[in-house]
Amino acid sequence: MSVVTTDPDSGGELTLLFSLGAVRSLSDPAAAVTDAREWSRYVGVIANDANAVDRFCRRHGIENDYALRDWDKTVTTGEIREATDTPRHVFVGTSDADRRLATDTGWEYRSIEEAAEKAGWTLGDPADRVTDTDAGPFERIRRWIHGLLP
Repeated sequence: MSVVTTDPDSGGELTLLFSLGAVRSLSDPAAAVTDAREWSRYVGVIANDANAVDRFCRRHGIENDYALRDWDKTVTTGEIREATDTPRHVFVGTSDADRRLATDTGWEYRSIEEAAEKAGWTLGDPADRVTDTDAGPFERIRRWIHGLLP
């Protein structure tokens, strides 16, 4: 895991990490990440599908502070926690699984709704933001099967 080196005088005392689902839930993901950089030293996006994260970040002009590899979020989250030197680590997610991941790896958890409310970000309709090119293989298969059902 590599973390982009930042100016130690920039940002705050926080490492902020969004799940891909959480950042997709925002009406303007790039603006939210830009805003978060004002008070965070490191800001990034993770998912089990590193390619989906890369595509999403490129499409929205988001600079991800983490060079992701293709393995699960638990390993990635643990490595980011160890590689960053901030006193606070906050994981923004969308599910009970994200909450468990944060708890298991020593991060504070915030739901995207809570984070958006506190930061003044606007939530959008996540269904409108997800495309087949963003989705990982399991999500594409799930959608395909769902489309076959009456």
